[in-house]
Formats: sequence, structure tokens, C-alpha cells
Amino acid sequence: MTVPQDFREPARSRSDLVIGRDEPFAAARDQLSRGGSVLLHGPAGIGKSTVLRALAAEYGTAVRTVLRCSATESESHLPFLALADLLGLVLDEVCEKLPAAQRTALESALTGRGESTLQRDGLALRLAVLSALRALAAEGPVLIVADDLQWLDPASAELLGFAARRLGDTPVRMLCAARTEDEEYDRHLRASPPDTLALRLGPLSRTQVADLLDHRGYSGLPRTTVREIHRTSGGNPLFALELGRALAENPTPPRPGEPLPVPTSLRALVLSRLEMLSPDARHTLLVASAGARPTLATLSAAGRADAEAETAHAAALGLLATDSEGPAVRFAHPLISAALYAEASAQERRAAHAALSKAASDPIERARHLALATTGTDPEVAASLAEAAALARDRGAPSVAASLGRLAARHTPAEDGPHAVLLQAAEDAITAGELDLARDIAREVLAGSTVPAERVRAWIVVIETAGHAMSEVDAVFPQALADAGDDPRLLARIHYQLGWRALLVDGDFDPAREETAYSAQLAARGGDRYTELMALAFQAQIETLMGHPDAPETIKRALREPQDPRVAWHHNGAGYARFRWLMMSDQLAEARATVTGLLREVRRRGSVESEVHFLRGLAETELRTGHCARALDLARESLRLARDTGIGEVASAVLTSFAEAAGGSLDRALALAREALDHAEQDGDQMYESRALAALGHAQLVAGDAPAAVTSLRRVRELEQGLGITDPARGRWHGDLAEALVRIGALEEAQDVIDTARARALRLGRESVLAVLDRAEALVRAARGEREPALDRLTSVQDRLAKLGYGLEEARAAFALAALRTHRPGPTSYDEAARLFRRCRALPWLGQVEAAATAPPVEPVRAEAPAATLDALDSLAAMERQVAALVMEGATNREIAGRLFISVKTVEATLTRVYRKLGIRSRVDIVRLAAGRPGN
Repeated sequence: MTVPQDFREPARSRSDLVIGRDEPFAAARDQLSRGGSVLLHGPAGIGKSTVLRALAAEYGTAVRTVLRCSATESESHLPFLALADLLGLVLDEVCEKLPAAQRTALESALTGRGESTLQRDGLALRLAVLSALRALAAEGPVLIVADDLQWLDPASAELLGFAARRLGDTPVRMLCAARTEDEEYDRHLRASPPDTLALRLGPLSRTQVADLLDHRGYSGLPRTTVREIHRTSGGNPLFALELGRALAENPTPPRPGEPLPVPTSLRALVLSRLEMLSPDARHTLLVASAGARPTLATLSAAGRADAEAETAHAAALGLLATDSEGPAVRFAHPLISAALYAEASAQERRAAHAALSKAASDPIERARHLALATTGTDPEVAASLAEAAALARDRGAPSVAASLGRLAARHTPAEDGPHAVLLQAAEDAITAGELDLARDIAREVLAGSTVPAERVRAWIVVIETAGHAMSEVDAVFPQALADAGDDPRLLARIHYQLGWRALLVDGDFDPAREETAYSAQLAARGGDRYTELMALAFQAQIETLMGHPDAPETIKRALREPQDPRVAWHHNGAGYARFRWLMMSDQLAEARATVTGLLREVRRRGSVESEVHFLRGLAETELRTGHCARALDLARESLRLARDTGIGEVASAVLTSFAEAAGGSLDRALALAREALDHAEQDGDQMYESRALAALGHAQLVAGDAPAAVTSLRRVRELEQGLGITDPARGRWHGDLAEALVRIGALEEAQDVIDTARARALRLGRESVLAVLDRAEALVRAARGEREPALDRLTSVQDRLAKLGYGLEEARAAFALAALRTHRPGPTSYDEAARLFRRCRALPWLGQVEAAATAPPVEPVRAEAPAATLDALDSLAAMERQVAALVMEGATNREIAGRLFISVKTVEATLTRVYRKLGIRSRVDIVRLAAGRPGN
């Protein structure tokens, strides 16, 4: 496959745009930093040159000499051309250092003067190239950058390979790129040193393609369009950019069912081999390109009698895949199918769809082809499409249902009312996570409909697609209320959304509860059981967060018959409200079973938004029970899906931050929490602003930055006080804040946090929260010198958390207990904590345990020390006395910090105050003061 010169990206470093290449880029960087060489390979347009230039820019400044060549197909027949590119500019520098015979051969080859050939001057030329590179390397490291290695002229490739194999420890590294259509790259390694690392660049993910399009100025594309670009391009960045450019230049977007416009430039890349096919074979491939998953049987039924022979010929030309599993006819690359379809005339396309409408056995596929073969409105076609959309919906394919619904509206006569069909398509699009599409359909309805029910339904779609950024659609509510008039069914739906607005935008629980209760009343009056159940479920969630005593009864009301099956598996339905209640009530096993069942159902139905929620719920359950690796996998899956669809990104980032802090990377945990905080603040979402801050504070605490954790978690406390959140099981940040306050020496504030949260937890029966608060209080007591009561409390806490099934919190209690249990922590003191953290696969915590276990031992109190040595410290505060006492024992600042659960900076600041109060200058003076006091 040939890439024309004008397709190549500008010859400049764009390391900031090396998107989706983190792993190969890091591997190449490590290899180069060790003095090794790298070969990048992969198909045309996959981004090899971009990565090559970024790496060259990064390492070009670290070497003395950079030699470059970039071969082209049209010049590959010219001998020594690549060698001239590499050595031409340094010829004068190296020639004088070469023996005469080598110099003559090299000059002749590079300048074209004389008739040097490999056959005649082979040995001299080979030695000359090797000597030239050694001469350059003697002055400093050399980097050879060679792009498009597959088009290197044979003479240059032979000479470069000869030298590369003999450079040994000479500081010459090579950075090359070669086009390979499969995994075979060995022949290109012949021009590289023996230790060369070969890295294959694969296709980009959908999210990475979206990032690439945004970076290159093709932003604002609907997610459905980005998804189609990714599918058509096969994740190839060059192809994706060309498709994005074609869409940007095309003033008319594709209609429902139509493929993307494939620019002529890309068509030329993939269709040149079609000229070797007969017209009949080409038509057979066109019919295949129009099908969703064509088989030889389907093509034969569509009238292609010689389909088997024609597809075999196409496969031999590389147009069709030859390793396909099953009966499907599969194109070698999605772009071939798209380009072939784009190349055909409208009449040829309709004929292909007409043939497939008769051959397809599946009613959904048959209806789609019938629609694409028909022009204008047709009630029968519209009815067929509506039935197919309903079938797709029942099969759990809401995206397909939305596409079919749009086609049905297109073929529905105006007098039959296409807007209701479009609204169903919009709601299917929301279920599928295609929010941009749903919003566009709703706006189309609002522009054309005067029917109040249709308009309110469209307004609800606009509101729901705003997600947590509901402040952006404030102007919608008055218009929706005006359209609703006094219809209780329509008003119920709007007041349900106003409840969400009160919660997310205003952060006010009481108005949110009032709106949802009113919505339930209106829905019951209007006979809308679906909205009534949704409102009751939401009311139950609000009451749960408030710690309201009516929450259990409201959940029961939401679960009463008759039920609507759409509510049962909805992420805002009673099932999920019950799951949240179970989680907050410490019923972890039942909570896991509940959310697992919900997740299974929404995956069957294809509801992406609910899937994102339930993945988070299951991840949270696994995190609480101490299955950190499983929790991390689920959280990352939720985050990937959220980012792909634009649904619940902040919530998924928050949960994944907690999971990373427990079982993954603290750097990622901190980054995700900050990302979530930024988005929540931009959206005006106070609920998730507090959740993001809680995640940030937790990650900072695990990372050992207690002052930063205190700052973050104090903000959480202020926000939740303003929001009216009284149930400490909602955020579970109170123990972290108290522990962080102990570490910085703010013991009174820590005790206040504990006392306030404990009173609420006792009222609501939150046993796990009470245990965590008791663990924090044990740290407060230990910091005050009450070691034995602290030890007793921690022993009890560890046992209680184990019985409740909170594996990670149990391990944290064991860790705190190990730190207090002995004056001389040794390798075996932390065995229990290490075992528990290892069982949880809590890697960041396990690292802390290992660091504590290998810390130098602290000397115990000397037996001969006078009993009254602390009397001289009566004027000091409690924390200052403890620090001074440990200094007397010979403990270092780091050991004191570990013993008292505070930071080293806090120890240093406390000692400064001790010196000032006692009129001394150093740690030695504290010991002398103590030693000089007589005992009682």
C-alpha cells in the first residue's frame, strides 16, 4: 500500500501528540537511554514517523551527531542515496580520518564521481562506512535516524547493516521505522545492530482516535461519528485524520444508514487493486460492502452466482481477509469496504441494498436494507423499520434501535407524525450512551413539533443528555413547564428532573426531596407508574444521603407492585437505591449479589449509562471487601466506558482514584482525583466536588502527605455541612481526616471530627464507620501518650472490621497496631499487616508496611534513666512532651514521625518549639537536661 508524499505529516516533532503510544514510547525511551537501538514497524499510516520524530527530538539533544535519512519508493532504485543522506553533511569531517582506499571509495559512492559499486569496491566501502561511524563516535555519541526503512536502496541497506553488526560498544544507536503489513519485520533488522528492540505500533482505541481528532482541530464531532471514524479507519491514525478532514470539509453530514464520506485520497490507497477484478467481481464486493456481515450464502441469495470464485480472487489480491473464522466474508481493512461503497453511484448502492433485502434472513437486517433501497416516504417501509427497532431494543441493541428509528422517521409521511418515532430513537440513543445523537434528534423535534407531549419529551432528552452539568440547561425548565401546562403526567417528568437539579446544582437536599416527592404524587395522579417509581427511588436515595429516617420506608414503596421492568434495572431505580442502602448498612455480600444481578441485566439490554453505574457499584463493593485488584479492574473498565460515551466521567474517575490508591498507582490516583475535581467544579456539581476532594485527600494520605490531605478533607467537611449530608457512611472520609490531623499534631480537631461523626453513625447504626472512627481515636490516644488504651482499642477494631468483611480497613488497623505494639519494630513486627495487605493486593499500602518494617530500630528507654526526667518538660504541650521523650530514647526524626503517626516536618516544627520553650539549642541539650535532673 503506497502512501503519497502529501499524506505524510510535517517533518517536525509533535511529541505532545504521540497519542496512544505511551507503552511503546516508554519502551523505546528506555532502550535508547541504555544505549540500544530501536526499530518501529507497522502498517502504512499507523504513526511510525510521528513516534520516530518525537523520539529523535527527545534524544537528538543528548548526542553529538544526528544522521538522518528518509527513503522514498520512487528513489529506492538509486544506489547509495540513503547513505548520501546519512553521511553527506559529515563527509568532510570524516574523510581525512579514513585510509586512502576507503576514502576514495566512500567519496565516489556519495558524490557520484567515478563508478563505485558494491561489486567492485565492496570491502573498501563497507570498511569506510564502519570507520566513518567510529570516527564520528570518537567525538561523541551518534544517533542514526532512518525512516521508511523498507524503501532503503539495497546498496545503502547492505552497507548500513554491515556497520551496524560490527559497532559493538561504539556509542552509535539507531532509531529506524519500517512499514510492515504483518508481524514479519526480521528482514529490516539486518540493517540494525544485534540488540535492536523491535516495537510494532498497533491501531488506536476509540478514545485515542477521539483525542487525535481533537488535537488536530476536528473537535466537536458527535461521538457516534467518532465511533464510525474509528471503525472505518481500523484505528489507523492517518486514515482517521483523513476521514475527519473529509467530514469537516463536507457541509452535509451523512444521513442515517449512510457511511462516512471517504476522500478521494484514501480511496486511491485501497482501490488500486480493484482494477484487476472483473466488473462482476467488483459488483459482488460492492454487495458485500453494503452488508453488515455478509456470507457466501447471503451473496449467492442476493444474485451473485459466482460469489465463491470472485471472493477467492479478491482475497488473493489482498482485498479480503484470508484468515477469517466462520463463514463471513471479511474485508482486509474496513477502509476498503467504505471506499468501495463510497465509489459506487447512488443507483448502484440502492440496487445492492435491494438485493440484500431479499437475501437477508434477519428481520432487522432485512428492514435496514429495504429502507436504504427506498427513496422518499413509504408507510410500509417505516412500519417495518419501527418493528425492527423494537426487536433490536428487546435484543439489547439500543444503538441499532436508534439508527433504525431514524430511518423509520425518514420514511414516515408527515401526516403520520415522524416526531414520536424520532423521540423513541433519541431515548434509545441515550440508553446506548450516544448523547450527542440524542440531543440532536431532540432539537430536530423541538424545531418541528407543536404537540405539548412531544415537546416535553424532547426537553427531557435535552436535560438528560446534560448529565451532571445541569446548570447548562437551566433555561430549558421554564420552557418545558410552559409546554406541560397542567398535565400531571408531563409535569411529573419535569419535577423529577428539577429534583436532580436541586441536588446537583444547588446542592440542597430538602428541595430535592420535595421535588421528587411531588413528582411521585403527580405521576400517581396521571397514571404514570414508570415516573412514579423513578421518583420514589430517587427520593429514597436522597433520604439515604440525608440520613433521613424515612429512607427504608421509601425504598419499600419504590419496590411495591406493580413494577415497571424498565425501573428494575435502571441506575436511578429502586434496585440501585436498595444497593446503596445495603452498602451503607454494611451488608456487603447482599450488596454484591444485588449489583451483580443489575449489571448482568443491563448488559443484556445494552443500557450503557446503567452499565457504567453498576460497574462502579460492583467495584466499590470489591474495594470495601478488600479485593483491590478486582476493584481496580472494574473501576478502570467503568472509566474507559464513561470516557468513550461521555457518561459519568467524574464519578468513574473518583471511584478509580480510590481503587488506584488501594491497589494500583498513587500517581494515577492523585491525577484522577484532580481531574475529577476540575470537572466537578466546572460543572458546578457540588456533590461530586466533595467526592473528588475525598478521593484526593485519601490519595494524599496514602502517599504520606498529611498536610495536603488535611486541606482537601477539611474542604469536604465544609461542603457536606453546607449540602446537609449527615450520614458518614456516604463518603467515609472522616477517619482519613482524623488520621491526617493526628499526623500534623492537630489532636483536638481530630477528636472533634471523630465525636461529630460518631454521634451520627450511632444514630444510623453504621458499624463499619464506628470501627474506623475508633481506629482513628486510638491514634489520637497514642499521640497523647495513652499507649495501652490505644493498643486495646486497635485490637478490638481489627477484629470488628474483620467480622464485617472490610478487608482493607482491617489491614489498616493491623498496620496501626504493629506500629504501636513495640518500641523496636523489626522485620517480624509487621507480618500480620503485610499478610493482610498482601491478601487484599493493596500494593501502595504494602509498600508502606515494607518501608516501616525495614526502618532502623528505635532504641528503647534506658533502664538507668532517672524516673523524673520528664518533670523538666512540664511546661510543654502534650505533643511536644512526646517528641522530647522520644528524643531522649535516641529516636531519629523519621522514627518519631512513624511512632506518632505524624510527618517529619511536624516533628521538626515541634522540636523547634521545644528548643524555644526550654531555652536550648539542640537534641543533645534535651538529653543533657533530662540526665541532669534528679529522680523523685
